Amino acid sequence: MVAAVMLLLAVANIAIADDDATDASKAPDAALLHERILHVASDPGDPVTLVMTVYTPDGPGPFPLAVMNHGSTSDMPPAEQPRYHLTFSAYYFLSRGYAVALPMMRGYAGSGGHLHAHGCDDAAMGLEAAKDIRAVIGYLKQQPYIDGSQIVVAGQSFGGWNTLAFGTLDEPGVKGLVSFAGGMKASDCNDPDDALIKAAGALGSRTSTPSIWFFGDNDALFATPVWHAMFDHYTAEGAPGELVAYGNFESNSHNLLGSGAGLSLWVPKLDAFLAKVNLPNKLLHPEYLPTPAPPPSHYAALDDVQALPYLGVHEDQAAAFYQRFLAKPLPRALAIGTRSADDEFGGFDPAARALERCSERSPNCQLYAVDNDVVWTRPTPVPPPSHFAALTDESAVPYLDARGRAGYEAFLAMHLPRAFVVSADGGWDAASLGADPVANALARCNAKHQGCRLYAVDRDVVWQH
Repeated sequence: MVAAVMLLLAVANIAIADDDATDASKAPDAALLHERILHVASDPGDPVTLVMTVYTPDGPGPFPLAVMNHGSTSDMPPAEQPRYHLTFSAYYFLSRGYAVALPMMRGYAGSGGHLHAHGCDDAAMGLEAAKDIRAVIGYLKQQPYIDGSQIVVAGQSFGGWNTLAFGTLDEPGVKGLVSFAGGMKASDCNDPDDALIKAAGALGSRTSTPSIWFFGDNDALFATPVWHAMFDHYTAEGAPGELVAYGNFESNSHNLLGSGAGLSLWVPKLDAFLAKVNLPNKLLHPEYLPTPAPPPSHYAALDDVQALPYLGVHEDQAAAFYQRFLAKPLPRALAIGTRSADDEFGGFDPAARALERCSERSPNCQLYAVDNDVVWTRPTPVPPPSHFAALTDESAVPYLDARGRAGYEAFLAMHLPRAFVVSADGGWDAASLGADPVANALARCNAKHQGCRLYAVDRDVVWQH
């Protein structure tokens, strides 16, 4: 009969539309993935046909192999759940030069057969799926584009649990196991947490392959004491393991792989783990990962609506637009040009999409904010605030006559970005908006005077006396 099992949330792609036309915002360029959709034989002890997606980098290979196992959800029947092919874990392994296989479990997304109920025996449940993972790897080892001596097996949620179960099979060539929030809860078990903890110990007693576990404190499915106990029982029985406890992540750390905002939490740790088990771990293909965010510029506080450059000419609309951006979930990015601004959130690379859309409508587009950091920088660097005088104290501006002080009053009413410069002979200039008002004001002043220097930029006095 069909297993009475609640196999838990996998990743963000679980609710994607059937129309893959929407996938463009969730993955790298499709041409880079070299996608194969294969039908392969399962464990011969109970033969069915499994659906599997395979991605490879450019070139003929042979490539090291990463097998990424999916989770599940109780929200829809297994047969109706979509093929697992959108995940940052796959893009990560591609960026490190791996071929990536994403097999579907029995009964899921076109795979034949179904999973069987095992009551509270979570180890038996994982081992049933693990035997199919072994069959998939056996098939892939026969392919000329796969290096069967360099294999890592990974999984998310129930797929992470199956990965740990697979470790007991001691498959040649598999050097490491990666579990992202790995676990399961059988709906026909009275105490699923206790069953999971005991089963983790049972798997650990039969595993010698090194593993790394990723868990967060706000996991909606596995409470922190549960996954700590799972790991402790697993390693106490002799299995080599490393636990990465990364605290809270967004609204649900179980979905770490569903958001590009989580990459900084797990990528460096996984790189180090792969290096320890002598598997490839260096970035070879950056095109498979989102655009790296520039470092924080500290140009302004993230919530400082008035600091946005170029948009002051439409102050009310700009403030409302920026507030809407700040309310959007991570990952998110805002790009600003001299005539337009665009923001994006979610998906594979919101920073690249924001820049692309902004550049279609405006010159000089730059990223203003990425996630929770302001990253915008002026084209011409400026000195830090000097606190020489209050910005509005026109009497403190050196060298100016009455006409110059009137010019400074006009500067204070200009929109950001803006700059005011003075020279020792009484010369001055002010510039606002445009691609580089700092450079413009200095150039115009120096065309008529000597030694022009910045007095104020945006809302700060930078004059060094």
